[in-house]
Amino acid sequence: MFSKQTYTERRKVLKESVGEGLLLFPGNKEMGMNYKDNWYPFRQDSTFLYYFGIDLPDLYVVIDVEKDREILFGDDLTPEDMVWVGAAAPLKEYAEKCGIAEVRPMAALLSWLQTEAATGKDVHYLPPYRGNVSIEISNITGIPVNDVALKSSVRFTKAVIAQRAIKTQEELKEIHKAVNITAAMHTHAIRASVQGRTEKEIAGELQAIAIGGGGNISFPIILTRNGQYLHNHATTATINKGDLVLCDCGAETEMHYAGDMTRTFPVSERFSGLQREVYDIVLNSHETAVAALKPGIRFKDVHLMACAALVEGLKGMGLMKGNTQEAVDAGAHTLFFQCGLGHFMGLDVHDMENFGEQLVGYTDDLKKSTEFGLKSLRLGKELQVGNVLTVEPGLYFNPFLIDAWKAQGKYTDFVNYEAVEKFKDFGGIRVEEDFVITEKGKQLLGDPLAKTATAIEDLKNS
Repeated sequence: MFSKQTYTERRKVLKESVGEGLLLFPGNKEMGMNYKDNWYPFRQDSTFLYYFGIDLPDLYVVIDVEKDREILFGDDLTPEDMVWVGAAAPLKEYAEKCGIAEVRPMAALLSWLQTEAATGKDVHYLPPYRGNVSIEISNITGIPVNDVALKSSVRFTKAVIAQRAIKTQEELKEIHKAVNITAAMHTHAIRASVQGRTEKEIAGELQAIAIGGGGNISFPIILTRNGQYLHNHATTATINKGDLVLCDCGAETEMHYAGDMTRTFPVSERFSGLQREVYDIVLNSHETAVAALKPGIRFKDVHLMACAALVEGLKGMGLMKGNTQEAVDAGAHTLFFQCGLGHFMGLDVHDMENFGEQLVGYTDDLKKSTEFGLKSLRLGKELQVGNVLTVEPGLYFNPFLIDAWKAQGKYTDFVNYEAVEKFKDFGGIRVEEDFVITEKGKQLLGDPLAKTATAIEDLKNS
């Protein structure tokens, strides 16, 4: 946990922002994988962690804004419970560490909340992302379960987003740690990806590095020789010389701050000439985007700069043609780059995404696009000092998309389909790093990791 002052100050700012009512914070519960008592690894709700830091299941906190009253609801473990899990401190100790003065049993939550709500106070809650939380909020508030998400508090949600989007120095220290563990995972992946090994073998070793770092993975590891598919997780497929491996992985620290990086590298000792040529196009797009990062710039504009750089590179290879800006405006580049340039990162690897991409990544004046490609850009608004985000352009030669768009005659003014045909078995390449926006521009998070084709080859053969 951070200091008591950190949590009390965060809640003070939140109460001032929301202004009135009851703020409801459901903590997460243990969840069964394939039967009730075979649990997934427990992961506390990120907003609960942000305001209270208590990493235990089966808790609620309610804040009465007008009375400036904060109550932790939960139950201490019994001696019988401790037979299974060992000694556990009473909840009162955790409450003291985060500055909450009052602890009540969970059985008191419903009657207490309903009594307070009956006085006319609004009950504010955030959009739930777990079904059991929707049911619990329905039971507490009387709102039909199908309407719970729709009636979540926009004011409460916007206040939380405004705070969590700006990372403090103590948060950045944790994120640096997460990114460095992530870099260690990638270093191992580059060296361990040799002929005859399976994707899952290597991915398992990467997860061990994340766990050894004190936390776990921040999302399921993507490690694949089929990088043309954006989220292709590790399989039992064997990698062979000549293959490119795309590894997108991240570590989460003990305090649950995330890292998220991607490297693409050859199984062979060196990139082939063609692989290196495509890799350099992606790297140039990445560097173009990174150079543009600064306070006040719209990330959507940075995304479009990266797209233009990809088009220029593809034109140089004869895969695209015509005016670069017109090609980007038309969306022709999305045959090769179907997703967004990056996203916020913090306590969630896609930070706060459960609140809705329009609220988190856009503004009332900047609406999220519904067009293919741009609709996958999670972040579009102006960047602020303290924002933490990823930059991850790529080129993906998806044979199904190529065949479909060629048959439809899409973007023939910009795409040389005859040349593209030869790339249907090429795969995909992505380069991703994490940055914080600073007064002067941006700062790379974590220590630098091999990024150029030559540096990756040197690392692989060291």
